[in-house]
Amino acid sequence: MIHPYSNATQTRWDHGDFKVQLNQFGNTRPIGFCEGSPADVTELRELAESEGADEIRIEKKVLKSGREIWTLHGGG
Repeated sequence: MIHPYSNATQTRWDHGDFKVQLNQFGNTRPIGFCEGSPADVTELRELAESEGADEIRIEKKVLKSGREIWTLHGGG
């Protein structure tokens, strides 16, 4: 499940409640957080398609803590 960015979800990320922070390429603020499951990837692809993107590429970076930063690159 994708949890959209808010002050509350940012705080949960800061406390280690989420495994993955979702960023959009070129945007400095996260767009949301998730656990990085296959269902989360499917949900991201469906969201991108619903917003008109023909494809989405996910660049994954693993942090020392084991958590990840996913940067989403969309194409139209």
